[in-house]
Amino acid sequence: MLLLVPCDPVDPRRPDEHFAAEARAAREAGAAVALVDHDALARGDAAEGVRRVRRAALEDDDAADAVYRGWMLRTEHYDGLAEALTARGVRLRTSAEQYRRAHELPGWLDALAPVTPLTRWTTGSDLDDVVAAGAALGAGPAVLRDWTKSLKHSWDEAAFVPDAADAAAVRKVASRFLQLRGDDLAGGLVLRRFERFTGPETRTWWTTGPGGTRCALLTPHPDDDGEVHGEVDPDLSAVEPLVRGLALPFVSVDVVLRDDGAWRVVELGDGQVSDRPRSTDAVALVAALLAAAPRP
Repeated sequence: MLLLVPCDPVDPRRPDEHFAAEARAAREAGAAVALVDHDALARGDAAEGVRRVRRAALEDDDAADAVYRGWMLRTEHYDGLAEALTARGVRLRTSAEQYRRAHELPGWLDALAPVTPLTRWTTGSDLDDVVAAGAALGAGPAVLRDWTKSLKHSWDEAAFVPDAADAAAVRKVASRFLQLRGDDLAGGLVLRRFERFTGPETRTWWTTGPGGTRCALLTPHPDDDGEVHGEVDPDLSAVEPLVRGLALPFVSVDVVLRDDGAWRVVELGDGQVSDRPRSTDAVALVAALLAAAPRP
């Protein structure tokens, strides 16, 4: 396995400090590590972004199996990363199409519909479309976001909609969301039925390897990291077959207990760009990735 991590913006010969522990754990486990330039990737210059990745022979499976662990990339920029690496003889374990399915809500929503809040979404930022989505969702509170991100830290002004059927309320919250997200808007707007949750979210990490898809690691959600909540042991019996059906190489699935006792999926994301809580040893995450590596 080849682990790709962002370089330090100040010293491009070193890993970004946020991912340095994972790079160190990978090297200590015998995996190769290469640095990519996230800033170059994010501006669409994929060739520059992968300049430090050595060329490999495509027939060399060990060299070709690459996993990115870094900052979030828009789907079009991940497409560029995949193409630029292919030109260097390196193949990402997660294809561009698989990244899109995991990273953008419409890619995974239908598969997880039984275990996640009722959702309606739009393509683009037209406010009439999001008002129509609210009407389709029906009366009751909802949470607004885009295809990849919410603004829960601006809950009252740009996330929570008291009534999805109230066109004026939807317009107000959606307008503020669009103002705050600006050019970072991903895909379109999303309205999800508000559900009452109890306790903290748990981040579950899933890998697909020679033995199939499995939950390889349980961690706190990064937003809750460091808080004392006691042991959380989510019941994944309803979630597991649905995640397995997606057969995605590496994803994170955030789950939380609803007030009626049901475990619900809040978010699915591509594991390559999902944050690891600082309380979780990098060795554990790297070990999960190594265990899922294709066998020669």
